[in-house]
Amino acid sequence: MTGITKAACIGGGVIGGGWIARFLLAGIDVSVFDPHPEASRIVGEVLSNAEKAYAMLTGAPLPPRGRLTFETSLQEAVSGADWIQESVPERLDLKRRVLTEIDAAARPDALIGSSTSGLLPSDLQRDMKHPERLFVAHPYNPVYLLPLVEIVGGEKTSKATIEAAMERLAPIGMKGVHIAKEIEAFVGDRLLEALWREALWLIHDDICTVETLDDVIRYSFGLRWAQMGLFQTYRIAGGEAGMRHFLAQFGPCLAWPWTKLTDVVDLDDTLIEKIGKQSDEQAAGLSIRALERIRDENLVGILQALKAGNDGKGWGAGQLLKDFERSLWAAGGGKTTTADRSGPLKLVETKVSPAWVDYNGHMTEHRYLQVFGDTSDALLRLIGVDLAYVEAGQSYYTVETHIRHLGEAKLGQAIHSTCQILAIDEKRLHLFHTIHDTESGAVLATAEQMLLHVDTEAGKATPAPVAVLDKANLIAAAHAKLPPPDGVGRHVSQKR
Repeated sequence: MTGITKAACIGGGVIGGGWIARFLLAGIDVSVFDPHPEASRIVGEVLSNAEKAYAMLTGAPLPPRGRLTFETSLQEAVSGADWIQESVPERLDLKRRVLTEIDAAARPDALIGSSTSGLLPSDLQRDMKHPERLFVAHPYNPVYLLPLVEIVGGEKTSKATIEAAMERLAPIGMKGVHIAKEIEAFVGDRLLEALWREALWLIHDDICTVETLDDVIRYSFGLRWAQMGLFQTYRIAGGEAGMRHFLAQFGPCLAWPWTKLTDVVDLDDTLIEKIGKQSDEQAAGLSIRALERIRDENLVGILQALKAGNDGKGWGAGQLLKDFERSLWAAGGGKTTTADRSGPLKLVETKVSPAWVDYNGHMTEHRYLQVFGDTSDALLRLIGVDLAYVEAGQSYYTVETHIRHLGEAKLGQAIHSTCQILAIDEKRLHLFHTIHDTESGAVLATAEQMLLHVDTEAGKATPAPVAVLDKANLIAAAHAKLPPPDGVGRHVSQKR
């Protein structure tokens, strides 16, 4: 099954905009239809936040951003699309009408997903001529960062459609989970609804404020849920005896009158105003967009921590991010194989993102090291030291770095880095990197690095294999004809 070449998004609100960003940043062209007069602005703001988040999320080479077009009709938007995602308001009559229009205009083999958070796919596909290709693809906000998608088929949805939907999500960094039976609100929203119902009662009865309730979640079990979910968390709570002991110990509590899950709170004007007022106080003047950026930065940090967990193998959503980055490196890591060896190799091209800027408005210090590290990694991939090589137990480790800051890189500035091999032997690589302003060519920073080839299991330096050395020596031989770059061998406090 091939991946998604073109996507169509019908509806560009919070969820639709998130889908649009997820597709675009995966290199997929997206056509959008949304009659809202400010759809372009709303989608643009969501996309801007997504790009900032991705700049923090991964250093892997993202594909060129897909092309975004806004169409004046639904029919134009879905024309030629492989995957069509409907994200219109949660009204059965509206969704049925829109999905029937999509069905009539879409390519015969196009997949049609609905972002509904609770409507049954069988009800949605009732009036479609090709109902076998309709399924629920229920994501979580923000769609461009949270990877889960609940895939739910209706009575007429084909098995091939479910399989194709699941398969096409992985290349864009998402995890599809197939819900075996259709049920209102599926799995995630049923769990959330239970918690939400109890939370409303706690506020209604003045047990706590909305801020206290949120603090209870974010400082306790919310942190556990991010990595292990519910059942695995409770397995640990059962101690060495595991889940059976936990159920035996705490199972009787289910009969106690602790909760009001079967009672519906009356959301009258008084309760709505109480919650609204407390929520305003909790936000402390922060706009929705500001809160979204804070949320995204925190999610990136959690995902990065989970990526490094389990002895570097990744855990949960972090493992998914690790796999996604592996596919990005495989797709984009080989683009430097035809690099011109007549001069320093141009290996990394990027822009200074908002996440890289410090309180002075300049690219912060550790981001320079990140770019230099990315440059070394690009060279290593060029000579055959890729992820498969590292997973086989060998790598190059950086043992010394000297950075000079010579200019200022500012927000949005296009920069690129070059690499010159100064010397090489069977164990060592002596490199010199330079970061340039792409527009003017001015030198912004340099880094001199020494790398050692190591056996990662033995934890000691070892000779690199002949295949790697042969590729590196070809570049080193060409670079030996170049003049030594300015700054080689400098140390701190040395005069020019």
